Amino acid sequence: MDLDEIQNIVNEVGAGYFPIKLVQEINDACNRNDLSDDEVETLVLKVKEAYEREEVEPGESVGTIAAQSVGEPGTQMTMRTFHYAGVVELNVTLGLPRLIEVVDARKKISTPTMEIYFTPEYSNDEEFITKMGNTIGKITLNDIIKNFNVNYMDNVITAEIDQDIIDERRLDINEILSVIDKTFKQVKIDNNVLSFETTFSKDEEKISHGIRELRLLADKIRDLQISGVKGIGKVVIRNEHDEWVIHTEGSNIGAILKLEGVDIVRTTTNDIYEIEKVLGIEAARNAIIHELYTTMEEQGLSVDIRHIMLVADMMTVDGFVKSIGRHGISGEKSSVLARAAFEETGKHLLNASIRGETDKLSGIIENVIVGQPIPHGTGSVGINMKEID
Repeated sequence: MDLDEIQNIVNEVGAGYFPIKLVQEINDACNRNDLSDDEVETLVLKVKEAYEREEVEPGESVGTIAAQSVGEPGTQMTMRTFHYAGVVELNVTLGLPRLIEVVDARKKISTPTMEIYFTPEYSNDEEFITKMGNTIGKITLNDIIKNFNVNYMDNVITAEIDQDIIDERRLDINEILSVIDKTFKQVKIDNNVLSFETTFSKDEEKISHGIRELRLLADKIRDLQISGVKGIGKVVIRNEHDEWVIHTEGSNIGAILKLEGVDIVRTTTNDIYEIEKVLGIEAARNAIIHELYTTMEEQGLSVDIRHIMLVADMMTVDGFVKSIGRHGISGEKSSVLARAAFEETGKHLLNASIRGETDKLSGIIENVIVGQPIPHGTGSVGINMKEID
């Protein structure tokens, strides 16, 4: 049986509209259990009954229920961060701090990170993945040199490039020397030995100044980045589910997706603003849903994904990511009383009085404040009565 046949049966029994995913699941169940036509009709009717039972009733306060459903488990979350075993430097914020970051729509998150997947032809090539890891991760001159020496008498700094490290990290020595030569005009290169000469004065009054300048130059030499993608620091290469995956400290999804062999479908970042900028608002909405759901799930908390989807929809409905707070959704409500009830009560009431704003009392919060029935549930229905002769 195929999807079209299932859809025809759905139409014949008057089950109405089924999402395509639900039709696929019915089809899989039919093929798995080798159901007859009558059994398929019975299954469709049972699914229809269950599906209608799950629908939201007219007048339901979905926003309030979503806020409660996400907010209540949030109070049970622990304040902790998580790191991969053996790599203490690569932290990923989880729990309540991460939840707050997402709903606040912070542009600078505390621990941006990426999971970089590769296409099937490269995902098991350890040599290629290792080379990509060194291309992506930040490598400074300090990571590849040995015998670093600062000679204060002759105002010379010498260092030797470790060829073993170059070979181990699959780096190109000529590219490294080119970057060094371009950055430091006073460098002399002789068989991987670097000499940085300075022209500081030998005058006694300027010796202390010269020493300081020499130390600054030494720091600048050590910190020179000779490889890596902008915005990305350390990388961790792990074998997960029989394929190699690169985890990064820092994020730059725009640059990473352009690299050879990167799987552009599965590669992701936890920086929602970066996703919005590179992939668009729909991708940002999906990222919000994923981040909120997985953050809850990691803490052992179960929240219906439809509540989280509603939160993500509210945050992205205007075509850009907004926070849930006084600088975003709550601060932009049309009702004066609803804005005043959230935060900065005096400011909202004062501004509304200056502008002569009116409140139509069309929402829940403002009607609760004034003591009227709220326009939801039974309160959303109006009854007109007339006498019948």
